[in-house]
Amino acid sequence: MEALLIVDVQYDFLPGGSLAVPEGDKVIPVINSLQEKFETVVATQDWHPKNHGSFASNHPGKRVGEVVELSGEDQILWPDHCIQGTHGADFHKELRRDKWKKVFQKGTNPMVDSYSGFYDNNKREDTGLSTYLKNQGIEKVYIAGLAADYCVKFTVMDAIKEGFETVLLEDATKGVNLSQGDTERAITEMEKAGARILPSTLIT
Repeated sequence: MEALLIVDVQYDFLPGGSLAVPEGDKVIPVINSLQEKFETVVATQDWHPKNHGSFASNHPGKRVGEVVELSGEDQILWPDHCIQGTHGADFHKELRRDKWKKVFQKGTNPMVDSYSGFYDNNKREDTGLSTYLKNQGIEKVYIAGLAADYCVKFTVMDAIKEGFETVLLEDATKGVNLSQGDTERAITEMEKAGARILPSTLIT
């Protein structure tokens, strides 16, 4: 069985948001049309407390883009984003949700970031996504959403490690591109790890 996994299509990652992915809104109609082709559709949601350690605002004297140590891991500092209960953490109103089976929230622990929809960056806390999919009999996951070079990439990598046949839907994701070429490098990395890279038009 197959599932569509939608990663973090939230206002703060869309144009006008605090951590906007350029042209991130262009994935919404692609994802909406894809949902018609799947029985099982799940989503992830960045869901940070205000005091999250990945926010530059919580490190006096530090700026967005600088790197600090957080729970033993190098942590890029981001602008405040996807704070629990705020508009920025909401899914875009045009993103269809009527077929969603479940939403998996991540990034709730202020002491560690969570790019992947499966685990935090230290691999200590499990969102329950893998167990849920396996209990549904899912063997193959198609992944779409934001951002290609961070949360999507880490979700793809963990899906492969969890034993799922994994497909990245290339036209249903966009990257932040903090450094030029980040998205292209991320896609190459995902492919080398075993993901198939396909356009949504090939999904029937």
